[in-house]
Amino acid sequence: MSEDAPSLGRKVFFLHPSAVVQNRVISELAQEEFEVYAAKDEIKLKEILKKYPDSIVLACINEGLKGDLWLKWIREVMTESETAGVSIGVISLADNAVDRQKYIEVLKVKCGYNVIKADVAQFNKQIATVLNNAEAKGRRKYIRLSTEEDANTTVNIPISGSFLNGHIKDISVVGFSCVFDEDPELKKGRVFHDIQLRLHSQLLNVEAIILGFRADGEDEEKEKTYIMLFSQRVDTDERSKIRKFINSTLQTRMDYELR
Repeated sequence: MSEDAPSLGRKVFFLHPSAVVQNRVISELAQEEFEVYAAKDEIKLKEILKKYPDSIVLACINEGLKGDLWLKWIREVMTESETAGVSIGVISLADNAVDRQKYIEVLKVKCGYNVIKADVAQFNKQIATVLNNAEAKGRRKYIRLSTEEDANTTVNIPISGSFLNGHIKDISVVGFSCVFDEDPELKKGRVFHDIQLRLHSQLLNVEAIILGFRADGEDEEKEKTYIMLFSQRVDTDERSKIRKFINSTLQTRMDYELR
């Protein structure tokens, strides 16, 4: 891994994605634990890239801008000091020799000229390879979403014939952390079955083990945050739903920044 690769990964923006890219490429890459976003305004995205200058942009050149305006926008991003660290690639519906020459030989985009194939699954593998070569995931394996300010992410744990209600502070496909109004003094290593997670309008039933806890907050107001690790009994479908929730929440937050 290069020294300048961010340890928590790089944001990946698909600029002016087609319906296929939006519905079948971005969603699949999210399941592969890439932090992916759709962006449909190149002017606003350029401003966001100044905030996240280690991002990756995949420009869908058959949508949005016309002709040489794509070349102009990409050249500006690559040459302006505030965005020069952004890695750019191109997605095209056809392997156009003239366009390929412009983007690869003239602009020298780092993430290549990528042609959408009829086999979208194969194309997704190609893009995943491009993103891995660009060290899009950094040193992390999983995206962890902070939900500390989100009142609609809660946990319900059945215990001793009653229910323990708490708030989820962050979540990934491997586990979550949570707090309770009063410390239930749960022991490390204890397994809980039939835990109910509420992720906005979605309800999931999972099994998890207490990995430990940490004390968060100021000295006088510390609260015990429990770390829960999903068991192997949490199936692929449930994990897929968690990834979809993480991706959609991140997209909603990015849409707010792009307004």
